[in-house]
Amino acid sequence: MAEINKETIKTLAYLSRIECTEEEQEALSKDLNKMVGYVSLLDEINTEEVLPCNQVVDLENVFREDERKATLSRDIFLSNTPKSFGGFVVVSPVFKQS
Repeated sequence: MAEINKETIKTLAYLSRIECTEEEQEALSKDLNKMVGYVSLLDEINTEEVLPCNQVVDLENVFREDERKATLSRDIFLSNTPKSFGGFVVVSPVFKQS
């Protein structure tokens, strides 16, 4: 089992764009190591005689006709949004311009 150390946590925090204090990094490291350790118990199960499968329950796809139903008018929809312009919903920018 690969150990999740503070460097791994720092990398994950950077990639996730979240900030973690030293205490949070330590707690995350411990928690994630416990989780990975628990999941690694699956390695001990003998699956040599088990056939691969896509699902374990017999599911049946139920087809139905598509039915057209009433929808909200654009005006009613836009009246429920915090901000709109030109018939579109205005949202905060996701990326900052440099």
